[in-house]
Amino acid sequence: MTTLQNSSAPRGAEKEPGQGALRRYIDGVQAVVGMELRQRLRSRGWYIMLGIWFALIWLVTALTWISWKAQSGMGIDPGFGVPGPGPLIFEAVCAFVLLFGLLVAPAFSANAISGDRSAGTLAIMQVTLLRPGQLLWGKFLASWIVSMAFLVVSVPFLVFGIAQGGLGAGYILVALLMLAVQLGVVCALGVGISALANRPLFSIVVTYLAVAALVFGTLIAFGLGAMVSNGTVEANQIYYKGMEQYPEEEQGMYPPVPSRVDITDENDEFACFGPLVEQPATRTDRVAWLLAMNPFVVVADAIPYPDRPDDGRDYYPTGMFQTVSEGARYVQAGPEATYQCAGGKVAPDSIGQQMPFWPLGLGLQMLVTAGLLALGWRALRTPAGRLAKGTRIA
Repeated sequence: MTTLQNSSAPRGAEKEPGQGALRRYIDGVQAVVGMELRQRLRSRGWYIMLGIWFALIWLVTALTWISWKAQSGMGIDPGFGVPGPGPLIFEAVCAFVLLFGLLVAPAFSANAISGDRSAGTLAIMQVTLLRPGQLLWGKFLASWIVSMAFLVVSVPFLVFGIAQGGLGAGYILVALLMLAVQLGVVCALGVGISALANRPLFSIVVTYLAVAALVFGTLIAFGLGAMVSNGTVEANQIYYKGMEQYPEEEQGMYPPVPSRVDITDENDEFACFGPLVEQPATRTDRVAWLLAMNPFVVVADAIPYPDRPDDGRDYYPTGMFQTVSEGARYVQAGPEATYQCAGGKVAPDSIGQQMPFWPLGLGLQMLVTAGLLALGWRALRTPAGRLAKGTRIA
């Protein structure tokens, strides 16, 4: 009897029980991932979608390059002082991949579990040795890998943009990493919602609504929140040096510096004068966390940009993503750093990248995603104490 018991025990169970349990858990996740990927690879429609995706990105790249050539021929600088069409092509492809990636990723994850529940195959997997966490991880990783294939297809066009000059290799590495992370967040949202929903159509609709809330809802919520986030800031009066040469009726909003004020710095264009008083200001820093959750803000703020040139010339961002990043950090800084003459100092034209904004947004995204996955794990536990009316078991 003892010999039979020892022969039936798993190999290595006596030596490394912890490692054996972890290995079995990983094997279960790999089994679910392999099953899901094999189903995807058998589908001809998946390859057709990849071909259409490649053609669309090629079209976007070609049109961007043609547009740059046409504007350059007319004497217009479409690259904001950056030589070559590289930044324009790079940002156009990045924006296209992120936008349509957010639309494609839910299609691979939103019905990952609800589709099996509707087809009656979920209960078959639940009566095996697979645990709820293995099902969730397997479904999530499979949908993420499938969505990453679309990101891989776009790599040649990003490399082409880098090759046109004006950007370094770090741009494409950081951009690809953040694009992959955002696709993973959307896939995790879809799998979590799919585990909670009983109908595939309902889970797909709710997942797309969640993505729309991240992209558009955060902008609306931030705008409404900024309208009611009223506050004050201590600031004095700003004066424009050189305005005294204009007639009084042409001086506009900046009065000339009073003659009794001694201005020793000849390089600054503006000067602050007078006592510090409480002035009304919009406290955008209080609601900036709403804007931080936007996927475009997270990607744009994570990409490194060249430092602002300190040569006295007018400064323009190198493209759309840098404009988004600087705008997000501007609202994050609040009136103490952006209000003119707050604390008796002239506000800079650019906040720069001294205060990273994307870790806050990514952390909030992860928090929401973890909450949905935790609820989905609870819904997949067996035996189920209560099932919704009309739920198909097998």
